[in-house]
Amino acid sequence: MRFHALATDFDGTLAADGRVDQTTLAALERLRASGRRLILVTGRELEDLEQVFPHLELFDRVVAENGALLCRPRSREVKLLHAPPPRAFAEALRARGVQPLAVGRVIVATREPHQATVLDVIRQLGLELQVIFNKGAVMVLPPGVNKATGLGTALKELRLSLHNTVGVGDAENDHAFLRVCECAVAVANALPAIKEQVDLVTSGADGAGVVELIEALLRDDLRQVAPALVRHDPLLGTTPAGDEVRLPYGSRALLLDDPGRVSGVVMHLLGQLSERGYQYCLIDPRGTYQELGESVSLGSRSRPPGEDDLLHLLQQPDQSATVDLCRLRPGDRQAFFTRALARLGELGATTGRPHLLALNAAHELLPAAGAAAPPAAALIAGSLLLVTAQPEQLAGAMLSAVDTVIASGTHARRDLERASAVLGRTPPRIPAGHPAPHQGLVWERGRPEAIGVRLAT
Repeated sequence: MRFHALATDFDGTLAADGRVDQTTLAALERLRASGRRLILVTGRELEDLEQVFPHLELFDRVVAENGALLCRPRSREVKLLHAPPPRAFAEALRARGVQPLAVGRVIVATREPHQATVLDVIRQLGLELQVIFNKGAVMVLPPGVNKATGLGTALKELRLSLHNTVGVGDAENDHAFLRVCECAVAVANALPAIKEQVDLVTSGADGAGVVELIEALLRDDLRQVAPALVRHDPLLGTTPAGDEVRLPYGSRALLLDDPGRVSGVVMHLLGQLSERGYQYCLIDPRGTYQELGESVSLGSRSRPPGEDDLLHLLQQPDQSATVDLCRLRPGDRQAFFTRALARLGELGATTGRPHLLALNAAHELLPAAGAAAPPAAALIAGSLLLVTAQPEQLAGAMLSAVDTVIASGTHARRDLERASAVLGRTPPRIPAGHPAPHQGLVWERGRPEAIGVRLAT
């Protein structure tokens, strides 16, 4: 499962005229029953929200006041995420006749056309505040506070990633949090500017649109939106015509490369994931990859890694791991991997992470001659990258799961043809003149022809 959390706006999205109907409430219940988490993200003050919506316990977290306040509904704990403006600010607005005027725990809000007065008071008092507009509302908050920052805090508490989150909204102040979600959705009544930036626009308006979205999540985890999400996939390289070739989410890829040396393809993929905030786990029985700057290294030539340390580390959505098994005896490496894989599968079932599991010298961890291989391809929630120069020594269960083969270097053609025989598939056609110097070949299952690619390394 890719999407483990739904973050939804309230007014104009979940609710119409401040009311959430029974059909929408029932859909929220069904989504919770699927194991997914619910986060409400609203510009409203919490007390006001509780009066119009007495069902906050449906949500794991509530982000209120446009990102300035976090509530844990079941315990009723409330946490201010930022300090409020000085009292003098609201007093000055009242003195200038600004009405209506709502003063929350952090947020101060009025409506147009008072924005000019608000800005003038901010300037006169020398305050560092920002003004956010939302369908006629004028909201004043500390700088840098928005729905995206509040949602990030909520997900961190739940140990979930923005990259496993779907966001849905309708108005200007939803731009920030929709932009950081892996999949952004607008209901049919959303502003045109919101519809232009999202991956999916529902047919239904308000709560009906949220119900439609929930049904799609429950049906097939939003498979219909997958083509719009390819922008998130890491880049493998470009064709001579300049077309991008990416590694799709959920790939089971075989990289034909020497596991005894650092692969430029592997380093480039991991670097991209790290830059974008995705989580990866690289398990290396050879100790080839050490001290990757963007990950925490577990194990070394002098000490073995710990399974508990690995799982504790990966509980943090923004933390990646490189696991060096070279200190373990060869027989113990596979045993460690088998145990760790089962626990990674449990993590993936509840969080969708790690987003990529890379196995260097994969044939040593999943050998053809060993005991029945664990179903690694099935256990891993995200993508799987198998690095080996000896695919014939990989377990058959893994070979049958491979959907993408990547070959690089001067022997790319030969390696790809050899891999096709090991996979039991008809060898692909190789484009004329490929691979040229500094190029590789990428072959996807079901395609009769490999693609010549200048691999990004």
